[in-house]
Amino acid sequence: MALLSVRGLGVRYGNDVHALEGVDLDLDAGERLAIIGESGSGKSTLARAIAGLLPPAAKVEGSISWPELGRAAQNGRDIGFVFQDPASSLDPVMTVGDQVAEVAHVNLDMAWPAARRLAVELLDRVKLPEPQATAKAYPHQLSGGQKQRVAIAAAIVAGPRLLIADEATSALDTIVQAEIVSLIRGLADEDGMALLFVSHDIALAANLADTIAVFRHGRLVETGAAEPLIAAPASHYTRALLDAYLGLDA
Repeated sequence: MALLSVRGLGVRYGNDVHALEGVDLDLDAGERLAIIGESGSGKSTLARAIAGLLPPAAKVEGSISWPELGRAAQNGRDIGFVFQDPASSLDPVMTVGDQVAEVAHVNLDMAWPAARRLAVELLDRVKLPEPQATAKAYPHQLSGGQKQRVAIAAAIVAGPRLLIADEATSALDTIVQAEIVSLIRGLADEDGMALLFVSHDIALAANLADTIAVFRHGRLVETGAAEPLIAAPASHYTRALLDAYLGLDA
């Protein structure tokens, strides 16, 4: 039984802008799925639709269901979400420890003292140095990679069944990207979380995912196990993405 089942999903704005059309997709518990494609392909729209984070103007068709849960998923409790830019997803006037603790306070009904202790444990788990001191820092005092680690800690506070990382490495330099990908993969494995990793970087996707889904112009072009899809893509578009990556890497 799938954790997540998407059927005929369409998202449009007004009458003319179709961000997604007819998307069918399944995600099993513990599975790592990478969503790849160019900018504007509908990757982030899919991630936000699954998490219930689309703007009010979006018109949604089709269904998003959670067969294994037997109910609608709760964002923050069942779904953890890591955004692209940690600088904009963190509150600049609140310590990072309290921002992580607030998630526990709201979603786990945890008293503030216990929530703050849990926040320090999570900052340590995402490998931030001196977590007790870091918990008292403000976002502007941290590097981009450190801020993203805080955002990841906040996303996993409630022990979600699904962690969504929406272009979570694109604002970081190459070395930090690799560190964050390794961290996300390790946390997903340790906690048995399913992972939906949105990226335009096919190399990162191949390194992280069990399954890859390729999107173009709001449509699912092809999906399959990562290694076979990379080795022998069925779609000319996927081949073009691979050729573009290999050309840049050469």
